[in-house]
Amino acid sequence: MLNILVLHGPNLNLLGIREPTVYGASTLEEINAMLMTLGNELGVSIDARQSNIEGELVTWIQQAPSQFQGLLFNPAAYTHTSIALRDAIVGVGLPMVEVHLSNLHRREGFRRQSYLASVSVGQISGFGPQSYALGLRALVHALEAKA
Repeated sequence: MLNILVLHGPNLNLLGIREPTVYGASTLEEINAMLMTLGNELGVSIDARQSNIEGELVTWIQQAPSQFQGLLFNPAAYTHTSIALRDAIVGVGLPMVEVHLSNLHRREGFRRQSYLASVSVGQISGFGPQSYALGLRALVHALEAKA
């Protein structure tokens, strides 16, 4: 069975109340529950974590290869600022799919730059919570094709 680490970056703990016109009404708990259900359907194990602290996300990424075969990651605002997260992903070599609830390319100009996109298997954005579902399916497909 594949083990997938799902990481949610800063402020995603506020989903459902933070800018629902941009991020939707779903809570992080609802997104995680949807991922657990989909993981069961796909035959993969999901471990979902959220942090507002960049260093904690880096540590989880560094520890991931001992337990996980892939990473589904919404780095949120760190997408546009964190070379440390990029370096951690490169350093561990785990396949990673980057996901975003909103379409980054329809938003402010600074949101169009992702430090992680070039080290990702792919990036899915703009589909609300379904971005996570599509990202999980894509990651599982990539991992199974690699096996």
